Amino acid sequence: MFSLAVLSLRLRSSGCHQIRRSVATVVSGNKTSRLVRERLRQQVEDMTGLFSGFRPGLVVLQVGDRDDSNLYISTKLRAAAEIGIEAKHLRLPKTTTQEEVLQNIRSINENQSVHGLIVQLPLDSVNSIDTELITNAVSPEKDVDGLSCINAGKLSRGDLKHCFIPCTPNGCMELIRQTGVSVGGKHAVVVGRSKIVGAPMHDLLLWNNATVTTCHSKTPDLPEQVSRADILVVGVGQAEMVRGEWLKEGGVVIDCGINHIADETKPSGKRVVGDVHYASANQRAGFITPVPGGVGPMTVAMLMENTVQSAQRFLLKNQPKR
Repeated sequence: MFSLAVLSLRLRSSGCHQIRRSVATVVSGNKTSRLVRERLRQQVEDMTGLFSGFRPGLVVLQVGDRDDSNLYISTKLRAAAEIGIEAKHLRLPKTTTQEEVLQNIRSINENQSVHGLIVQLPLDSVNSIDTELITNAVSPEKDVDGLSCINAGKLSRGDLKHCFIPCTPNGCMELIRQTGVSVGGKHAVVVGRSKIVGAPMHDLLLWNNATVTTCHSKTPDLPEQVSRADILVVGVGQAEMVRGEWLKEGGVVIDCGINHIADETKPSGKRVVGDVHYASANQRAGFITPVPGGVGPMTVAMLMENTVQSAQRFLLKNQPKR
């Protein structure tokens, strides 16, 4: 029989000690968002110090009273208060018409004390409302969600310095930066093509010099495409769809999914999971975001960043030089 010492020596000499790799490094959105919020709080303090009485202003416009929307809005309002942003919640009743929503947006567009306007989606009205019409009615200079066609067009053309970048993709980029992995020259794969996540994520990665493949419901060879990704971003809304065995070893995995699945061990009878099967993925990836606690907190942090940036642009444009 071999002794343990002899067996260990032979494994090392054969290179077998490298077969088993450690699990992925977790990229915490909670930690990164705290750093972003602290930086923004200091920037707001600097603005209020230079311009007495000035505070960045944010309005969240909601139609109806959906519980999930109320939860998201309360999270945004708390983050704004922590940073020093003057945030207001404008809730319109479910009976609100499209024209009434547009009238409110026009009024906010003209209000110089408001630097950011969010239209909380979905619009919960008994009346028919064209969501695209509503989001495009928001002034591009106050569209801190980055959803208007003007901001989307600028992003698609690479004009990143003169547009607002949608918050979730922007947060994903910040998380990728936290890994220390350079985007330039990498092969990035985006799974999903929504206007809020997938499509702008593709543009952001492309203009940061990655070679980008976008996959969607009509992609026939999804596991093969995923296996090529140095950087993988998934946002499709299907619980644990992407499996660990699909991944390129050592890659960066950013999971934008928020799904609820049954779990009898939880008091609620369910738990939150992402679009990536975390238990298998973290055995193969180099870096991975958790769900919850990954992309979600970064979305709110980037919304605050866009609002502060909008206020800074307003001051540069409208305040006298000192």
